[in-house]
Amino acid sequence: MMFVLHAAGKTDLGIVRTNNEDNFAYDTRLGIFLVCDGMGGQAAGERASKLAVDTMLRYFQQSASDGTAEVFGKTFDGVSDCANTLAKSIQLANQAICEEAERSPALAGMGTTVVAVLVDKALFSVANVGDSRAYLIRGDVMQQLTQDHSLVMEHVRRGLLTTEEAEHSAIQNVIVRALGSEDAVEPDLADHELLANDLLLLCSDGLTRHVTDQAIAEILSKTSDLSHACDELIQAAKDAKSDDNITCLLVRVVKSSWRDKLFGRAVREWRDSI
Repeated sequence: MMFVLHAAGKTDLGIVRTNNEDNFAYDTRLGIFLVCDGMGGQAAGERASKLAVDTMLRYFQQSASDGTAEVFGKTFDGVSDCANTLAKSIQLANQAICEEAERSPALAGMGTTVVAVLVDKALFSVANVGDSRAYLIRGDVMQQLTQDHSLVMEHVRRGLLTTEEAEHSAIQNVIVRALGSEDAVEPDLADHELLANDLLLLCSDGLTRHVTDQAIAEILSKTSDLSHACDELIQAAKDAKSDDNITCLLVRVVKSSWRDKLFGRAVREWRDSI
């Protein structure tokens, strides 16, 4: 079965921050979707997330244009070639951030989370480092596809905190894995079947730390307009007094029509960040 991908993404400064350290990008033709949440002093976080997004997107664009994208880094067992392609782009981004931090003392310590989806025919692969998340909404069920690499969630997994206690913990913003923090990075990787009418949400923790999964699902169930849904999610985070930048990227999977199959047309929607 052939699919068409519709996408819309938005990022917002929020109600507290004076600069936006989140970045996102996507290319529906290549099936790549990215959200990054930077960290670091002054403009370092913003630089790290932008560098990660640009490096990864360029990797896929170069591979599509001439097939010469660099083969780089560790290969992971137990996942598809699609997932390993995501992993290689993440490892390249990590290298780019580390090298830039070494060249510029003002950027020392900069880093970023990343959550990424790569669609390949009837399969999609998910990769993440940090606490930016990916969700799958299929029918009436919303499923979190990623695990947060945060200190508070490590405590939950070890049974030291309950999920309810974690929601009010003072260490929610402590990340235990990020791009730029080490010379080598190991993303979590997973493969999933792609079905018509699936909806994917990629987002930064400026949304998920302040808006519950149930509230997110309710917002997404009320509109089919992806751009409007992004606006509603961001507004919900602001209403909940989110103290962070807020970014969401939505991808809807649509069964292609005979016209799409005949002409090989891919529908592409680009929404500028605001």
